[in-house]
Amino acid sequence: MSTNHHILIAYFSGQGTTKAAAELLQSLTKAELVRLDGVTPYSSDYKQLVSRGQRELDQQLHPELGSKIKDFQQYDTILVGYPTWWNQPPMIIYSLFDDYDFSGKTVIPFTTSATSPMSASSGVIEHLAQAAGATFKNGLKIDNNLQQVKEWLSQNDLL
Repeated sequence: MSTNHHILIAYFSGQGTTKAAAELLQSLTKAELVRLDGVTPYSSDYKQLVSRGQRELDQQLHPELGSKIKDFQQYDTILVGYPTWWNQPPMIIYSLFDDYDFSGKTVIPFTTSATSPMSASSGVIEHLAQAAGATFKNGLKIDNNLQQVKEWLSQNDLL
C-alpha cells in the first residue's frame, strides 16, 4: 500500500454481508474501519429493516448518524460500503455525505447485493461525491471473488 494514503472504510450493513465485505477490505488494506448506524439503530429483524429502509427512501429521509468518525479530515480516500436497496444505497449513506466535508477526497464505493450490479447504485454515489467536492472512482460489487477484490484494490493503488 502506498504510504501517502490515509484510507477510511465507512460502511452500513443491514444483515452482516456488507460488514464481512468491509472487514475483508480492511484486512487487505489495513485501513481504518467505521460502521455507520443511525442514532436510532437499525433493527436486525429483516422485515423491520426493510420496512424502515423503504420508509426512509419513500420520504427521502436522511437518518441522523449515531456513529461519529474521528479526525475525518485526515483521510484521503474513503471506501463507502453499503447493501444495494431498490437499486440505490440506503439513505444513511446520504447522511454520511451530509455530515462530513469530502472536499479533496477520493470516494470509492463498494456494495453487496444478491442481484443488483454495482452500476445500479454507483451513479448515486458519484453524484453525492462530486456534489461534496470529492473525486469519484468506480466501485465494486463484492461477492466471493477474492482475486477480483485484490485486482480492484490494486487498480486503485490501495494494496
